Amino acid sequence: MSGEFPERQIRAAFDGDVITVYQAYGERIAVPALRAGTFVDPFKMTRMTWIKPSFLWMMYRCGWAGKPDQERVLALDITREGFEWALANACPSHFDRARFATEADWREALRVSPVRVQWDPERDLRFNPLSHRAIQIGLSGDAVARYVGDWIVSVKDVTPLARKVHAAVRSGNDEAARALLPVERPYPLSDELTARIG
Repeated sequence: MSGEFPERQIRAAFDGDVITVYQAYGERIAVPALRAGTFVDPFKMTRMTWIKPSFLWMMYRCGWAGKPDQERVLALDITREGFEWALANACPSHFDRARFATEADWREALRVSPVRVQWDPERDLRFNPLSHRAIQIGLSGDAVARYVGDWIVSVKDVTPLARKVHAAVRSGNDEAARALLPVERPYPLSDELTARIG
């Protein structure tokens, strides 16, 4: 399966208007967000918040919604315009010689950028690392305000889906598990955005 994809490619569920990203929180943040249709108190606007377009990477990160304070998995539809603004204003989490002349230049870009991107090995149903990578996007400052105030179109609880997929995996029925996964396909990016996120 891993040989099918380029090493770095954003794969996501999306349509003409929105792209789905995932986050996992405990009840105290997830329940008010589901009620309000966006994040509200006690969600902290001052902290960096990471969004992930890959469902399986989110499952790996939250342990199938089993880790403390990650018991509720949220699928957030956000505007493609907002998502692309985030990418256009992003700085990589790690020094990239292809983009920065010096490490000092990169550190300065990291300091002033409201968004950081990181590429981590994508995971299979058993969380084994694959040869291609999934993107994580960290939002801070102005980017968090835009995300919460403008970009989020809907918030859905996909914890039951996480549990269903996990049950199929546990019973050894990978085919059933795969059939339940959200359909993720390559997200189209301009050359400029592709270069920006490495």
